[in-house]
Amino acid sequence: MSFRVALAQINVTVGDFASNGSKIADAIRRAARGKADLVIFPELCVTGYSPEDLLFKPSFVQANLDLVRRLIPLTRKTTAVFGYVDKDRKGSLVNAAAVGAGGKLVASYGKMRLPNYGVFDEKRYFTPGSQPVLLDAVSAGAAGRSGALRIGLSICEDIWVDDGPCQAEASAGASVLVNISASPYHAGKLRLREEVLVRRAKETGAWILYVNLVGGQDELVFDGGSMAVAPSGKIFFRAPQFEEGVFLVDVPVRPAPHHDGLGVPARIPWRVSKGGAAVKRSVSPLRTEEEIFRALMLGLRDYVRKNGFTHVVVGMSGGIDSALTVALAAAALGKESVTAVSMPSRYSSAGSRADAEKVSRQLGVDFQEIPIEEVFQLWLGMLRPVFGKRAPDATEENLQARIRGTLLMALANKFGWLVLSTGNKSEISTGYCTLYGDMAGGFAVIKDVPKTWVYRLSRYANKHFGRDVIPESVFRRPPSAELKPDQRDQDTLPPYDKLDRLIKAYVEQNLPASEVRRHCGLPVKEVEKVLRMIDVNEYKRRQAAPGIKITPRAFGRDRRMPLTNRFKEPA
Repeated sequence: MSFRVALAQINVTVGDFASNGSKIADAIRRAARGKADLVIFPELCVTGYSPEDLLFKPSFVQANLDLVRRLIPLTRKTTAVFGYVDKDRKGSLVNAAAVGAGGKLVASYGKMRLPNYGVFDEKRYFTPGSQPVLLDAVSAGAAGRSGALRIGLSICEDIWVDDGPCQAEASAGASVLVNISASPYHAGKLRLREEVLVRRAKETGAWILYVNLVGGQDELVFDGGSMAVAPSGKIFFRAPQFEEGVFLVDVPVRPAPHHDGLGVPARIPWRVSKGGAAVKRSVSPLRTEEEIFRALMLGLRDYVRKNGFTHVVVGMSGGIDSALTVALAAAALGKESVTAVSMPSRYSSAGSRADAEKVSRQLGVDFQEIPIEEVFQLWLGMLRPVFGKRAPDATEENLQARIRGTLLMALANKFGWLVLSTGNKSEISTGYCTLYGDMAGGFAVIKDVPKTWVYRLSRYANKHFGRDVIPESVFRRPPSAELKPDQRDQDTLPPYDKLDRLIKAYVEQNLPASEVRRHCGLPVKEVEKVLRMIDVNEYKRRQAAPGIKITPRAFGRDRRMPLTNRFKEPA
């Protein structure tokens, strides 16, 4: 005996009710054609996740409710569960799951556990639901509820907590637990989800049917990876990451004894005998480099397209960061949608200039070279009367970066392009970047990628394209901003392998200085220096372009520090 479920892993856009509604309606029809008993959609798929302060607009909430009313009549041939914003009796907003069956709204479940950490602010907007909701799937030939398959509903965080509604639903006889989710990606998150779902399946003895959102929304990427987990804890089905799809799965189940301690359940139809096999295309998890590369591609593509851009421009230095950024842009958007601009100064090496052009040619993107020496000389001349006899310092270095930023923004303004900045997490953490210079841009693709991972992802980029689009000379050249003679990053920063361990310990794990030293292996004075660099450069990060989250704790919504702050981490 089987229950056929359709996992509708869709990519929606916040506030685009027409497009979101069309995707939901299309998936309901596809599920019905596939003879699915139930089609499950992600959390808040009607509005897009997360709507943030749009939820304070009554017209936004009403548009979401209007769309729900238009979708419900489509559920005559299959039951659908989809996420939306509801109102309780007091008019408070609820993160909810609508259940449509037979063309009617038969139930609505309110999320009971609201996350309020990291990137989540749900307590700012929503009131928690008050009780679990059960569905009884009943076949046409079954008498009463004795032949019913009991299903429990939950939303995202509800299944992550130990005292959530899933346990109560299972105790009331639910042998299938449906969880609709919008779980943001970071490297390793799929494994964490699987551990939680496997544990819940074993604890409750129930099937877990989990559907996750897919797509990019500002700094967040949702990676899909929807799944069905058997009561034994075995992953029965796993959907692809980073891909939309409606995945039909036949779940082998039997009705179980149950009681109505949680109230009278809503009833939905169950075909039981359908004929024909469900499409079950289970996939293996991606390797880490490919997973992160694809997350960055999806986040970039959706940010560009959903915000109405058709072309991006990147400052191409010939270094590893800009090479990876251009490669990601070409992979995500197509080579015809990318322009790379080399802007050499007197300090740019011949090797860097050659590699900037070589990478661009290998990728097939438009390449332009605009030397900045003439402008640099002009600016120095303009400032000489004011600077007087002061010796050159970081000011002159930053002038070059700011000239480049100005040129890129000019191109963006003239042609309607989006500037992609190229700074990585190691640089953004320590402030080793120029405000209004190399930080200028509308989107920072590798903002959350540590420098050591920039190299690993660049190696993967060559594998992705099937050829060395990033030549070996780029990997071998010591990292340098090339803003003064013989400059090297390591003149200012510790070796990147140790620096990245320090950043992970201090920024991502929030460890004290003594623990940070143990993790990175740097001397006390060096650790104190870098921690100070991280702390005092919060003002730069506050003005930086948004970028894609790929680590457990990214700058931005994940980590919110005051700009005016005299606290010093004790050594």
